[in-house]
Amino acid sequence: MAELSVIIPARQEEFLGLTIDNVLQNAKGDTEIIAILDGYWPDPPLPDNPKVTVIHHTNPVGQRAAVNEGARLSQSKYIMKLDAHCAVDEGFDVKLIDVCRRRNWTIIPTMYNLHGFDWKCVKCGKQYYQADRPDTCCGGEDFEKVIIWKPRRKRKTVSWRFDKDLHFQYWQKHKKRPEASGDLIETMCHIGACWFMHTEQYWKQEGLDEAHGSWGQVGVETSCKAWLSGGKLLTTKKTWFSHLFRTKRKILSFPYQISGNDQERARVYSKELWLNDNWPKAKYPLSWLVDRFSPVPDWHE
Repeated sequence: MAELSVIIPARQEEFLGLTIDNVLQNAKGDTEIIAILDGYWPDPPLPDNPKVTVIHHTNPVGQRAAVNEGARLSQSKYIMKLDAHCAVDEGFDVKLIDVCRRRNWTIIPTMYNLHGFDWKCVKCGKQYYQADRPDTCCGGEDFEKVIIWKPRRKRKTVSWRFDKDLHFQYWQKHKKRPEASGDLIETMCHIGACWFMHTEQYWKQEGLDEAHGSWGQVGVETSCKAWLSGGKLLTTKKTWFSHLFRTKRKILSFPYQISGNDQERARVYSKELWLNDNWPKAKYPLSWLVDRFSPVPDWHE
């Protein structure tokens, strides 16, 4: 039985193998990986590793259901959800366990943008930052993908929030407040790409609510559950993860086929749940959380 299970839901993810290798290389404790292949097989295939459990679904079940399935399979004390296109800090697992001193805390590592790859012109060697494959360079049309897989240290985030429509927002000004000066920062929300907590607490908070649909509002949901249940959502500066953002539509498009209507339904459900204080596990109303972080742009203007 591992102490930590890293749960990675994956749907048409080109970089899943790199993410798994990176986690294995940087884990220093008793850590396993549970990868859920949601309606596809990776190419090239994932290598066999006793620390990696692979679950395959012929028909996609969706990101929320995949994370819940991974959490049900885990027998570890802690779980960490991680997107399938990420890098992590050396010893991230033991560092997260060390800072998670209370059962009802949800911990977010400091986030950097990930420089995943470049396109390199075979003829002249010029490299282009990750995006769609260039059409031409110096008269040549041959390019190769060069894997970089390093954090962009100047693109750092420790604070997030949501607006009055419960849309996730970055909150760069928050990190300049006095309360954001320590190694553990209370954050109103998070991006949803990576979070760490006690497995027992995950289920006390009812896991991920699949009534939202496959995807959308995960950061808002897990943030509200952490705070309104009487716990805390904290960013730690003692470790980090790095996330590859989808800079262009063609090569880095979202892997699930989700329409604008699907996303809007998730937002409508989220508003009904949180704005109307309808989560039965809540000890506090949403207004309590907003006032805790006052002044919050869009709420206290």
